[in-house]
Amino acid sequence: MRLNENTKLIGQRVVLVPYEARHVPKYHEWMSSPTLRSLTASDELTLEEEYEMQRSWREDPDKLTFIVLCAETYEKTNDEIASMVGDTNLFVRQDDDEPQKYVAEAEIMIASSAARGKGYGREAMLLMFKYAQKHLPLRKFEAKIDMDNAVSMRLFESFQFKEVRRVEVFHEVTLERLITDDWLSWLDAQVQLRAEKYVNA
Repeated sequence: MRLNENTKLIGQRVVLVPYEARHVPKYHEWMSSPTLRSLTASDELTLEEEYEMQRSWREDPDKLTFIVLCAETYEKTNDEIASMVGDTNLFVRQDDDEPQKYVAEAEIMIASSAARGKGYGREAMLLMFKYAQKHLPLRKFEAKIDMDNAVSMRLFESFQFKEVRRVEVFHEVTLERLITDDWLSWLDAQVQLRAEKYVNA
């Protein structure tokens, strides 16, 4: 999705930047980990396939992604590659109940083990929620999580998502959160967006 191709979201702990070709080698290195691929239900890709995937994230109208940077490292170095800790994604589709609106399936990955447990994933996901609901006609968010991924389950429950479905054959739980005025007020109270900048691609 080209919506965010020139956008940088600056929070307290993290900075979100669009996924560019220059990020691919480090991303590919992360995804060489079988553990990360298992947690994210991802296939192992060659480097060229990873570049193709990056291009699809940029071009496809139903995908929105940001690379997550450690704000402290980025402020010190101004080096996006050195600051990379993960990514956050949305898969957007038409809502079955209100076809003029959309549902966004949310994902968050903190790939760097040294960066986990520091609140980066929580803030990155909150910033993504704020950005997406502001710029897209969304009715609700959802998350599909492996039944064994207790950390992700707790994270999305902390966002006031509720379990709506379990599919044993896929070992997957689906949680949802309707976008209501009350929830948007809660969201605004959770995270401070220091800046939403528009930068040259």
